[in-house]
Amino acid sequence: MTSMHRRSLLALATATLATRGLVGCASATPGPPAAATTPTTAAGPWVTPPAALHLRQVPPVPQAVADAVARYTDFAGHTLLDWHPQRREMLVSHRPAGAAVAQLMRLGAPAEGGPATPEGLLDSSEPVASARYAPDDGRFIVFSRAQGGNEAYQLWRLDAPGQAPVLLTHPEQRHTFEDWLPGQRTPRALVSSVPLDRTAQGGRRENPGTRLWLLDPLQPATASDAVRPLAELPGTGWDLGAISPDGRLAAMRRYISATDSELWLLDLADGQRRLLLPQPGAPRAVHHARRFSPDGRQLYLTSDRGSEFRQLWRLSLADSALQPLSADTPWDVDEIDLSPDGRRLALRINIDGRDELRLMDAASGRWLPTGALPGGSVVDLRFHPARPELAFAVNGAQGPSQLWGLRLGADGTPAAAPQAWSHARLHPALDVAAFSEPEIVRWKSFDGRSISGLLQRPPSRFAGRRPVLIHIHGGPEGQAKVVYGGRNNHYVQDLGMALLRPNVRGSTGYGKTFLSLDNGLLREDSVKDIGALLDWIASQPDLDPTRVVVAGGSYGGYMSLAVATHYASRIAGSIDVVGISHFVSFLENTESYRRDLRRVEYGDERDPAMRAFLHRISPLTNARRITQPLFVVQGANDPRVPVGEAEQIVAQAQANGKPVWYLRAANEGHGFARKENADYQFYATVMFLRQVLGLD
Repeated sequence: MTSMHRRSLLALATATLATRGLVGCASATPGPPAAATTPTTAAGPWVTPPAALHLRQVPPVPQAVADAVARYTDFAGHTLLDWHPQRREMLVSHRPAGAAVAQLMRLGAPAEGGPATPEGLLDSSEPVASARYAPDDGRFIVFSRAQGGNEAYQLWRLDAPGQAPVLLTHPEQRHTFEDWLPGQRTPRALVSSVPLDRTAQGGRRENPGTRLWLLDPLQPATASDAVRPLAELPGTGWDLGAISPDGRLAAMRRYISATDSELWLLDLADGQRRLLLPQPGAPRAVHHARRFSPDGRQLYLTSDRGSEFRQLWRLSLADSALQPLSADTPWDVDEIDLSPDGRRLALRINIDGRDELRLMDAASGRWLPTGALPGGSVVDLRFHPARPELAFAVNGAQGPSQLWGLRLGADGTPAAAPQAWSHARLHPALDVAAFSEPEIVRWKSFDGRSISGLLQRPPSRFAGRRPVLIHIHGGPEGQAKVVYGGRNNHYVQDLGMALLRPNVRGSTGYGKTFLSLDNGLLREDSVKDIGALLDWIASQPDLDPTRVVVAGGSYGGYMSLAVATHYASRIAGSIDVVGISHFVSFLENTESYRRDLRRVEYGDERDPAMRAFLHRISPLTNARRITQPLFVVQGANDPRVPVGEAEQIVAQAQANGKPVWYLRAANEGHGFARKENADYQFYATVMFLRQVLGLD
């Protein structure tokens, strides 16, 4: 699917921890047992945990704690999903007040200086992951959602607001809506599907593949004439870059690793494919198709061939000639869109953790002025299919995702100032104007390499050396960026903590050499980057090296556990959210459609030497070294890092006689998507930090 609609849960893991705070399994709780199950009332002293949470050793949460942080839990931005094909209207994802998850909604006009009033289209108990209007007239919507965080995405059709949606796909597979096929008399959707382990004999598969097929969205897939098979592709790293305007060709990316991917051209008539990039004799590199030109003769793509960074290129399909278009920009081009007339390009460029919007004349490659833009990081670029207007979202320190429209004149430059389409919902008692942008800090690691991170210091009213929360992103090919801090703002603004989000080696955004520095046998070098960060913290006059907590989600959860085993005497505690505790068990139990892709990054556990190495460095193997308090958070339905990773580290760490809090949600997966669960996780995290850092 296009880059806008493919929602990497790697990114979700990072966003979950960055905006929601750090969440639980329950069998027993210390403290007043009855209080933990007492319903919350005006007079009651305790918060009742949501029914899906299972807690172990997590103390009851006083109502006073929830009341004190309430203004940090009530926020919601808007995610752009699609433009209406004809009207000036947006399809968005947004969590309205009182809802547990983000809902499918429609914005019928710009905000016009006041709060946006999106129209709810569907009351869903699960978050909507992506959605598209029907091509040509938008008379129905096709959307995807999973259940309980299991990521087994299914496609549904919604015919009208409030109507019951129609299931279009078979639940035994995971389905991705790639794009609409152009030039069809009746709508046809290009869909890719991979098998799920729950339907496999023995609970796992070897060498799973990807099925590409056409779906008639007006009929469920149980009808044989609703499905047209196109191709069976080897492996599971395939996604769509673009479909040619005549609907005959699909440019597909085959992901091999974070530093290696191929670009294939697939004939949609007969399913035959040919390799476009890398060209014969060329070195391996990242290649990602983005858009065909309107005449179908050229393909716009991003690639880091011959460069440390992903640049924008134009490929002639007639003679395979490649032309660089953004070689003068030494940063990654993460996203592009092409105007319907093919004359203008919009680029999102990752500049040291901040995503910036650039405009380009497609014919000449000349940069065009953007005019003044709202501050923050730009995401989700999308030209309107019938109007000269570019939609984009801005996410910054002072608020979550806000949607904007930028109308372009005949010369490709802005015809007017950007117009707000939405305003983020924030608690009225929250003064976001006081939230400052993070500063970039750098330190030298063990090998002399410079490592950077984003640091938010507490307000000046907090005197003395301040405690530090080191918050490590997931991936490992993720990146700490300039975004809204969500619940984490409480730690900085009210508890007086410094929040430091490092981009250790292996992070994206700093070149492909840096990206590869933690692969395979180099895994623990990234942990040493945190050791060097602890040295840097000790050298700062306003930071307290004796009060440091390390936290992270997904791969960041592994990092927090690894730091707890390597640098236990230098931290006050650690928080592991959906993290890997043992690489061998992780690789053996992650969903089969992910396994080979993760082996490239971490190593192949089937190789005896690599298996021994992975066992040796795993936090579970070294759990006896965890001597500081630990808080573990997990979703029971996580297909990426299965729940067993949390269960086994909790059991081993408890044997050390130190406090181990455990919080598991029966209705969540790789991070908590439901507000009630994320809120309770946040309350518990606040209590954990107060306790281990002596903040009470």
